[in-house]
Amino acid sequence: MKIAIGSDHAGFPLKEAIRKHLDEKGIEYTDCGVYEAVSSDYPVQAKLTCEKIVSGECDRGILCCGTGIGISMAANKIKGIRAACCSDYFGAKYTRLHNDANVLCLGARVIGEGSALELVDVFLNTEFEGGRHQRRVNMISELENSD
Repeated sequence: MKIAIGSDHAGFPLKEAIRKHLDEKGIEYTDCGVYEAVSSDYPVQAKLTCEKIVSGECDRGILCCGTGIGISMAANKIKGIRAACCSDYFGAKYTRLHNDANVLCLGARVIGEGSALELVDVFLNTEFEGGRHQRRVNMISELENSD
């Protein structure tokens, strides 16, 4: 599995902690920026990161901003992306099990580093259940394809 990660300036410190965590676990990733805590726009980073997933270069993504909300809104505008802003274990687990989310969004000003790394682990280690949930994921895809 290869992960695409990105953040704006507010999420930069958390993204760096996640990079270190992925390094320690031997998980391959592509860092899509930002590369320093200088003011930046989260829609730009969401697009750069999510393009890696849509293209197939990466399997899943992790995005960080101050709350996780803005970057998740931007990511969800990209066709093929199912981004979930999570701040608890149950949400991170079930967004994979039931929604086949392919991007985890985290708020650096909302949760601490330890909790964030726990959410990263459950997100990356939980597989989609499929079955009855596939019908609903298909319905989400139909929504993004409708005019």
